[in-house]
Amino acid sequence: MVAEQERLRRTMMFVPGNNPSMVKDAGIYGADSIMFDLEDAVSLAEKDAARNLVYEALQTQDYGTAELVVRINGADTNFYTNDIKAMVKAGIDVIRLPKTESAAMIQQLEQDVLAAEKEFGRPIGSTHLMAAIESAKGVLNAPAIAAASSRMIGIALSAEDYTTDMKTHRYPDGAELEFARNMVLHAARAAGIAAFDTVFTDMNDTEGFYRETRYIHQLGFDGKSLVNPRQIPMVNQVYAPTHSEIDHAKSVLQAIQQAHAQGSGVAALDGQMIDRPVALRAQRVMKLAQASHIVDEEGNYLEK
Repeated sequence: MVAEQERLRRTMMFVPGNNPSMVKDAGIYGADSIMFDLEDAVSLAEKDAARNLVYEALQTQDYGTAELVVRINGADTNFYTNDIKAMVKAGIDVIRLPKTESAAMIQQLEQDVLAAEKEFGRPIGSTHLMAAIESAKGVLNAPAIAAASSRMIGIALSAEDYTTDMKTHRYPDGAELEFARNMVLHAARAAGIAAFDTVFTDMNDTEGFYRETRYIHQLGFDGKSLVNPRQIPMVNQVYAPTHSEIDHAKSVLQAIQQAHAQGSGVAALDGQMIDRPVALRAQRVMKLAQASHIVDEEGNYLEK
């Protein structure tokens, strides 16, 4: 589970499960996570065909290092069980449950996934879970949902259903989402899992997308759900650390290395002790710098 917690999840790109070309090409855009959608993006008549398409793609396509996620249909539908079985059999990394409103829903999903792992001979515990928070009830129960299973890797806010439930709609300043964003984020942090912000659907409003992405980055979200591959480099640009942040992170990590080399368990920089949160922030900055192609694996700046 450590590797899952360390994974960068700046971008989670939605891919309609009924679109063969998008399913096939999803790996070429560089998203940290690819989410195949079997729910809202697929009509009732195409549910079975979409499931089969995604299953076959998972067997035959190379998606590189991207984390592979599927949004299944809810437990209140006739597609839920078959979605779980097919995706577990295919070896999906993460199953995302839509419209999650309680810890019990995640716990039931965990049992259903476990049964599928046993049925198809998948390693027990290899299928991770995440929850989509889409209602007032889900927001208020977010802390319990986030901590409902050791398989959980993250929770995500889905704003369209949430604002409908709240009898409002999306506004440019995002004030209608402020409480939900903070609840989801704090629930994720308390549980030690990732937090994903909602999609931004107006592809013509580049300024608005940057403004919203900078805001959720400032809050502390791990990343953002996306509906278009053009948004991937835009998010990565916002999440890329500055040279000042990189230089400080390198100094922190070098001080820790020097302390260890001298047999000391205490490291200091500029007269200040380096505690665990400072060390963790430095490690994340360097990981982001590498992912943003600013430095190499040794921490050296790459020529532009």
